[in-house]
Amino acid sequence: MPDSVLKLENVVKTYGDFTAVDGISLNIPKGSIYGFLGPNGAGKTTTIRMILEIVKPTSGTISILGSPSALDVRNRIGYLPEEKGLYKKMKVWAVIQYFAMLKGMQKKQARDRAFSLLEKYGLKDFAESKVEALSKGMGQKVQVLSAVAHEPELVILDEPFSGLDPINQSVLEELINDMASNGQTVIFSTHVMQHAERLCDHILLITKGKKVFDGTIKEAKATVSRRVIVATKNDINLLRQLPGIASISGTDSDFSDEWQLGISDSFDPQEILRFCAEKNLGLSRFEFTEPSLHDVFVHLVGDDAREHQFR
Repeated sequence: MPDSVLKLENVVKTYGDFTAVDGISLNIPKGSIYGFLGPNGAGKTTTIRMILEIVKPTSGTISILGSPSALDVRNRIGYLPEEKGLYKKMKVWAVIQYFAMLKGMQKKQARDRAFSLLEKYGLKDFAESKVEALSKGMGQKVQVLSAVAHEPELVILDEPFSGLDPINQSVLEELINDMASNGQTVIFSTHVMQHAERLCDHILLITKGKKVFDGTIKEAKATVSRRVIVATKNDINLLRQLPGIASISGTDSDFSDEWQLGISDSFDPQEILRFCAEKNLGLSRFEFTEPSLHDVFVHLVGDDAREHQFR
C-alpha cells in the first residue's frame, strides 16, 4: 500500500449516552480520492472533526500526515467545513489570497495563485467583485478554492457538492481530479452517489456511527448481485432452472410483468436470452445492469437508507 496520510484506529466519540462514532478504523493512502458516505446523522462530519482535532475522540488514536495532531500539520491540510461562509465585503481574489497566507504562503505568491485558480475554474470575470455580489454557487466555489489555494497535501471537503448546480458540480469534480493528479489526497463526504462513483478510488460507508464498508468501488459493487430486468407475461419461475439465477423479484415499476433477476458473478446474462428463446417465454424487455453505488448503499445500509433522499 502507498504511504498512509491518515490512519484511524478504533476511534470512538460519545456525547453522554449517545455514541456518534463507534470504533471507526481507516488507513487512507497517499494520492487517493476517498469518499465518506452515509445517511444524515451517520457520523461523517463528527469523524472529520475528530480528524482535524476540532473535537477530541473519546477513545482511539488518529495519525494525520505522520503526526498525532492535525494542529501540528495544519499548513499541510486544506479543509472545507459543512457550514460555509466568507467575508462578504472582501473582493473575491483577496479572500483566496488571505486564506492562502494564513496557511503560510507569501503575499505575492498567494495573490498570483488566487488569480490563477479563478481563471482556471471559471471565475476570472468575478475576481474584482465583492463576495456579497456572488450567487450561492459561485460563493461556494470561491470557498473551495480558498481551502486549497496553498496546495495542501491533504484536502478534506465536507459536503462540497451541496447547493451546487450541475455545471458547478462538474467544475468541482474537475478540481478534485486535478488535485489527485497532482499527488494530493482528497477526502470528501457526500450524499450524491454519482459523484462518489465517478471520483472515488475508495469509499467509507458509515451508518449509526459504525463502519459498514471500507474499500474500492469495485469491491463495494461486488457486495450486490448483478441484475437483469426482464418483462414477460409467461411463467417467470421457469428461469429458476438456470443455475446462475440467484434471485427473482418484482421491480418497482407499475408493470406486473416486470421482474428483476439477481445473477451470480460468473453467469453470462446472454444465457437468459437463449433460455427464454428455447422456452418461448416471449420477452418484451431485457436489460442487464451492473450494480450502482446507489444499490450498494441501499443494500448495506438497509432500513436507514429509507430515510435518505437520493439526489
